[in-house]
Amino acid sequence: MARPEASPRPRPRASPPACDQSFFGLDAISKKRHEHIKVASVGNPGLHLATIAGALPGMPGLMTAYMERKMGKLDIPPIPEFIEMIADTGAGLYGCQASCDLFGLGKDDLIDQVTGIITVGEFYALAAGGQIIFT
Repeated sequence: MARPEASPRPRPRASPPACDQSFFGLDAISKKRHEHIKVASVGNPGLHLATIAGALPGMPGLMTAYMERKMGKLDIPPIPEFIEMIADTGAGLYGCQASCDLFGLGKDDLIDQVTGIITVGEFYALAAGGQIIFT
């Protein structure tokens, strides 16, 4: 006898949604860098580029310009505008305490949309019940 399909359980959401920026994401929320982020061309598996080619002078700038053009064609906003859109949804933007400590960054070094700098444990508590995706 076939078992009846279970009805899908609704997934609870964090209230408010939370977004934590760690190690690689810190440039996106750093006042000094968020408007001038470069694509890492060495050791970036998403580029499918030999490491030696990625190390050539000018390659990060070339790859950054290439990605900016592709994103523009797809109507993907630049990082500062994208961060603004995320903040406008009510999501909390947080810096990772360990990463900020490692790089000597404090709250004053981060863009205004950042709510604070928190530990991983604090992030999990804020995001309780929500979906957490690591990319």
